[in-house]
Amino acid sequence: MQKLIIILLLAIITMPIFAQDDTKKQSNVSQSGLALEGYDPVAYFTAGKALEGKKDITASDAGVTYYFASVKNRDLFKADPSKYTPQYGGWCAYAMGASGEKIEVDPETFKVLNGKLYLFYNKYFNNTLKTWNKDEPGLKKKADANWTKFSK
Repeated sequence: MQKLIIILLLAIITMPIFAQDDTKKQSNVSQSGLALEGYDPVAYFTAGKALEGKKDITASDAGVTYYFASVKNRDLFKADPSKYTPQYGGWCAYAMGASGEKIEVDPETFKVLNGKLYLFYNKYFNNTLKTWNKDEPGLKKKADANWTKFSK
């Protein structure tokens, strides 16, 4: 009986660690765990543009590290991380909708829609935000469905 209790306690204690590791694995982050290539996730909402964060103003959520342009933005993030973290783990929203693939993004190509941050690939004359905008409802619905296979 005592062994069972110990096993259950270990499972409860380590569960958040595994959840953090899974979130980090599914997220578009550098090898060090940095998200958004160092851009400030809060600035997309408060400034309406992509701002690079500072290496000395950081916060982490679920094993993913974010840089912030100001202490105020960091504090806003800490108060409600889910409000500011990008959708689909920070992968290209268009690609998630069109093909269910994890494709890199340009952190300066984004859209805030219904209080959520969406990022897009934008290289080699291929700005996927423009294509997303042509069929946003359909692509968003597909992206939401496709993302569930990664987030389980």
